Amino acid sequence: MASNVQDTTIEERQPATRIQIYPTSATGVSPFWREKYEREAKKYWDIFYKQHQDKFFKDRHYLDKEWGRYFNGTGRKIILEVGCGAGNTIFPLVATYPDSFVYACDFSPRAVNLVKTRKDFTDKRISAFVCDLTLDDLRDHIPPSSVDIVTMIFVLSAVSPEKMSLVVQNVQKVLKPKGYLLFRDYATGDLAQERLICKDQKISENFYVRGDGTRAFYFSNEFLTSLFKENGFVVEEIGVCCKQVENRSRELLMNRRWIQAVFHLSYGTNYSIDTEAAIQVKENILNEAKNDTEVDISDGVAAEMFGILPSGDNETTEINFEDFNFKIKMLSKEYQHTCKSTGLMLWESARLMASVLARNPTIVAGKRVLELGCGCVGICSMVAARFAECVIATDGDIKALDLLTQNVASNLRPPFLDKLMTMRLEWGNRDHIETIKKVNSRGFDIILGTDVTYVSEAISPLFSTAKELISTTRGSNSKDQEEPALILCHVIRRVDEPSILSTALQFGFRLVDRWPSGTSTNLSQGIINPWFPDNAFLCIPDTALNIWYFRME
Repeated sequence: MASNVQDTTIEERQPATRIQIYPTSATGVSPFWREKYEREAKKYWDIFYKQHQDKFFKDRHYLDKEWGRYFNGTGRKIILEVGCGAGNTIFPLVATYPDSFVYACDFSPRAVNLVKTRKDFTDKRISAFVCDLTLDDLRDHIPPSSVDIVTMIFVLSAVSPEKMSLVVQNVQKVLKPKGYLLFRDYATGDLAQERLICKDQKISENFYVRGDGTRAFYFSNEFLTSLFKENGFVVEEIGVCCKQVENRSRELLMNRRWIQAVFHLSYGTNYSIDTEAAIQVKENILNEAKNDTEVDISDGVAAEMFGILPSGDNETTEINFEDFNFKIKMLSKEYQHTCKSTGLMLWESARLMASVLARNPTIVAGKRVLELGCGCVGICSMVAARFAECVIATDGDIKALDLLTQNVASNLRPPFLDKLMTMRLEWGNRDHIETIKKVNSRGFDIILGTDVTYVSEAISPLFSTAKELISTTRGSNSKDQEEPALILCHVIRRVDEPSILSTALQFGFRLVDRWPSGTSTNLSQGIINPWFPDNAFLCIPDTALNIWYFRME
């Protein structure tokens, strides 16, 4: 009775809260990563084009509709497409204006190669070359003051704000005195920016890194106007366009904002056909029903904004041990460096624990098993499903859970598939806990957790949730293996061992065995060591890995 009173007091003193096991601080990108993104910008864009080829953006057929008056007129037009990418601007222009000649440059060699390998590429109409506009002189490829029109479509946003002036100055050298620069790029307040703010991926003011390492700046009218005026341009027109785009198949509404502008050189004569003033500032508010304006939108852009991982962002990894073979889909390593959801990748603790279960099926045989924070991989749960009475694999992150469900369905077959259920569980979330209790009212004989102890704020909700869901029924004999148990496999990281063990005791969990034995204490009940009869049977991925075995008091 005293024990129950004590437990109640502790829980009142430390109420369980909903928590994610990844950090929620808003510190932005560290100086180390800022420098890395700047130094390796070309590499990240090369990887981008390797992965997406020419499928990410749609061809920009709206150019004639938006800016036709600048392309029309007598004489052959010489056009420079800055940051040509895979050619989504170039080829619609060449098709619409057959007399034009286009210079196309990008600092990604792979992007330029994509342009040159398009079936409608011809060097008689297009000159494509690699050029870093913050370093290389355009006049090495283009005669000075020879270009009629420069198009800069969703490219300046990829340049760090400190170097944007270098790009504008470089372009100025090849533009004719009466030439025009046509600009379209991301505007502040775009939904993509809001998502990046939530993901804590800010580099500097209005400048962010995406999950794939490429960067994006979001322009305001004031910033853009000032940038071009300071570098010898006059603003002819500038405006922010807004449009609500609907992806009906995914039931998503996307509020897109982009800034569109036209500039000419300050010492040139303005020969615009229909401008009423030297500067025309306009705000275009376009409804989803108005379809005369196109937006650069694709599944890839929707994924960037809504966190839906397109297939290109995932990779399939094959995991083999004992007689198990899993093909696991998870977040590509190229995207893991800024990913805050720790559940979208494979942790070595999960690989070790799954190997232990495969080698020692009696740990879970005939038992009710719950895995906490299993992420998208779920290999411990899938191994357990072969031997256990039932298994519930849980995670608090929706994206991880979606991938987990796919991985389970593609790797298990009945009857093992019928024994495994995936469910959402934020630790401390009363609704989630009660839903799991409805599925299994008797509690769980074995609760597993791999690398779920590295955030201090998560430790208390972890043990509180485990206490709620562990079985209170004792086994038929006195052996420890028959008692309900919580098994954690992890590397000690930011949370020290005494803090974890102290919190465990507060919620009634006592450490009764550990591996490797002899660390910190001489505690050993002979439970875990038999799992490793031969040290050679497993290739331990990390010598810092620990396995802890808890029982309820």
